Amino acid sequence: MARVKIQVPDSVLFKTKLEVCLDHINYGNHMGNERFLNFASEARLRYLKSLEQDELNFFGTSLIMADAEISYKAQVYHGDTIEIELAAKSLNRKSFEFFYCFHNQDKKLVCVIKTGMVFFDYKLNKVCDGPEEWLNQLV
Repeated sequence: MARVKIQVPDSVLFKTKLEVCLDHINYGNHMGNERFLNFASEARLRYLKSLEQDELNFFGTSLIMADAEISYKAQVYHGDTIEIELAAKSLNRKSFEFFYCFHNQDKKLVCVIKTGMVFFDYKLNKVCDGPEEWLNQLV
């Protein structure tokens, strides 16, 4: 079976840390796979807030997640501290990708996620061009 291979850009835009709590743990006694996407969403929100933006108001437009790929590398357990590094790459004027590298407290890579993001205008209910000044700073 072919495995997902995510190529992460070298430039990191943002880092944050999250603690693995009891409600993140599944019956296998490790973090449930669906929680990784939740952690990525939290990292993305923290990054946007650091820019004084959010998903509904991102430099005059909105952001919608169009797709996601996840590559699990190691198990994560209750009490672990996960550092998430966030990077981004422009695809075109209407979309870009966020990349999330998850490392545990021992600096071991435990997960890589890529989310495809699309710029959206809720008033017109359609995809729109993104802010040039932000897109131009991406790889």
